[in-house]
Amino acid sequence: MSKPTPDVYEQGKGMDAHNQAMREIRSRKEASYDPHEPTRVWLDEDNTPDGVKTSLTIILNTGGCRWARAGGCTMCGYVAESVDGGSVSHEALMDQIDVCLAHEAENADDPAALIKIYTSGSFLDEREVSAESRRAIADTFADRDRMVVESLPDFVDREKIADFTQHGLDTDVAIGLETATDRVRHDCVNKYFDFADFEAACAEAAAADEDAGTDTAAGIKAYLLLKPPFLTESEAVDDMISSIERCAAVEGCHTVSMNPCNVQRYTMVDDLYFEDGYRPPWLWSVAHVLAETADTDAIVVSDPVGHGSDRGPHNCQECDDLVQKAIKDFDLRQDPTVFEQVSCDCELTWETVIERERSFNQPLTR
Repeated sequence: MSKPTPDVYEQGKGMDAHNQAMREIRSRKEASYDPHEPTRVWLDEDNTPDGVKTSLTIILNTGGCRWARAGGCTMCGYVAESVDGGSVSHEALMDQIDVCLAHEAENADDPAALIKIYTSGSFLDEREVSAESRRAIADTFADRDRMVVESLPDFVDREKIADFTQHGLDTDVAIGLETATDRVRHDCVNKYFDFADFEAACAEAAAADEDAGTDTAAGIKAYLLLKPPFLTESEAVDDMISSIERCAAVEGCHTVSMNPCNVQRYTMVDDLYFEDGYRPPWLWSVAHVLAETADTDAIVVSDPVGHGSDRGPHNCQECDDLVQKAIKDFDLRQDPTVFEQVSCDCELTWETVIERERSFNQPLTR
């Protein structure tokens, strides 16, 4: 990838020493990517305010998150997959969309009702995705039911959301908030904005919802990070429960997606992991949080990436797939009793970690 550098937008944000170190780590990546091919595309089912819908998830290959190029978040290595040079043309982005539509046509009987578009950065940042491309993508999917796009709160405004809602598309902006606790977000994740900025983005979405009229909705989907570095398992669980409750109380935020941290290459978490200074969260922690927050006034879901692997959220390997299946079942039905159907001897080990792990001896287990 091209050498990451901070520009005027990023200067004075986050941990300067960390950003400097991370720019060096990220510059080690030498692989290149085709700007005409998406990073990933797949079909699935998702729980939405209007019920479970078939979904087409698209990860566009852009020039990369501008914050990540300055150094970025402690756990995020997605910028290493971005196109060399820092920008992708409108024509190339639309070629990527065509590839995704062809994948859908080959693998689905009917068009997906829900379209989810991520860039591993900010879809609403016009340095990543131009206004021309944003509007063309909105036109392309105007016949679908719901759209989810990804963005940092800085770039969320009602006019950009209106590019989608004017077509009658229910539109959600997915924001990587990570935690409702500013200190944890700043010091453990190295994300520069405050919870107040997230609230302001929710207000913009609420305004877009009001502007769209009664037939179309706009809202926010908060992405939270379970167990950023430097937190014990119990601290991470407590912070996640509190964060879900705080997000659910914000007008305009209707869904919270809990993302258990996984170890990605070219990140601070990766360095800590290889020095035995980090263990991804237990899947029991994911199940516990979902059960504890099932009654909150929001849809709460989780999709543990890399579950069962050493670098992903895991228990003992024996029960990982069963717990993951229960988590997926909960996502669709929002019924915490699904977790009563799974058990394993390693649950006692997890309970011991929750009780005894301290910051000076973490991780207590691998």
